[in-house]
Amino acid sequence: MHKTQVSEKLNFAVYICSTSRYRQIEKGESFSDVSGDTIQTLVQAAGHTILYKEILLDDKTIINNALENCLTINNLDVIIFSGGTGISPTDVTIETITPFLEKTLPGFGEFFRRLSYDENKTESLLTRATAGTKNGKAFFCIPGSPNAAKLAIEKLILPEAPHIIKHAREQHDTSR
Repeated sequence: MHKTQVSEKLNFAVYICSTSRYRQIEKGESFSDVSGDTIQTLVQAAGHTILYKEILLDDKTIINNALENCLTINNLDVIIFSGGTGISPTDVTIETITPFLEKTLPGFGEFFRRLSYDENKTESLLTRATAGTKNGKAFFCIPGSPNAAKLAIEKLILPEAPHIIKHAREQHDTSR
């Protein structure tokens, strides 16, 4: 099936990996989740559904638990992890998710950095993003800034997610 023939509405989970936001929740402090809200608004405006949206501590065990939970949800198609993609020692989202994937999509990070370069020039060198599939689901790791989230969702994830899911399901069905 060609990409233009894929028009399925998808179910998304959105995880915001942010130690600072997580700590604010623990303390009962008010905060704004601009990136998470941006992702939710764009996904829903495209006609898709957000099944889960949660703020996670940027911690390998917690992220891994979220990954494992995603695999148990049959009608979940696309999982987005936003944040924890920087280069500080506490940024562990990509290191946690990448070994978990069956297939990786190196072009996702390459295209994201290319698009980011148009806005941020050489600062985009510090940008890390990745994507891949497991068990017929698509996983995306994107930076946590609102502009990065908007860029990734509008320019890469929404246009390609149905096509990725179609191929991920084919691969998953043949591996059973």
